[in-house]
Amino acid sequence: DLKIDSPYNTYLYKGLPPGPIANPGLMSIESALSPAESKYWYYLSDKEGNIHYSATYDEHLSKKQLYIDN
Repeated sequence: DLKIDSPYNTYLYKGLPPGPIANPGLMSIESALSPAESKYWYYLSDKEGNIHYSATYDEHLSKKQLYIDN
């Protein structure tokens, strides 16, 4: 929004804002440090917003063709 003149408005001011713009909660930090075990390395969302996970890159490409490219 170009109407708000604030140093945090990165549409108007280049570079990083002068201070923090977000503060993750403790559960987010702990989850990032100790993620759950999973066989999935890839994911995509289809046109309806459903998430499809894949364990291999080939599987991911197949799902991309099925859900995105069609």
